[in-house]
Amino acid sequence: MVKIINELKNRGVEDILIVSIDGLKGFSDAIHAVYPSAEIQSCIIHQIRNSTKCISYKDRKEFCNDLKNVYRAPTEEVALTELDNLEEKWGSKYEISIRSWRDNWDKLSAMFKIPKKLEN
Repeated sequence: MVKIINELKNRGVEDILIVSIDGLKGFSDAIHAVYPSAEIQSCIIHQIRNSTKCISYKDRKEFCNDLKNVYRAPTEEVALTELDNLEEKWGSKYEISIRSWRDNWDKLSAMFKIPKKLEN
């Protein structure tokens, strides 16, 4: 994998601000080997799929609507508050799904470090 990332550098990519990755083992290490200051962001879509696979079909739409408040929050502080709200509402029923967000938060929250003026 480092070879692939090195090829990006050889083709002129001087720096990377943020990289969204799936769960491929060793990918974040390969990126940091070549671009040590790059932020690693786990793919939100993969996280949503993983955390909703054990949600009952009858609850899935409502749970996902509540979950949107977490990953669409304007700041990390608001996102964490929304995660608390999600846990308060659904935690007793879907503890594993919410725990996966908490356990992976360091990999899911890099997107909140992007200054608003760089978005779009």
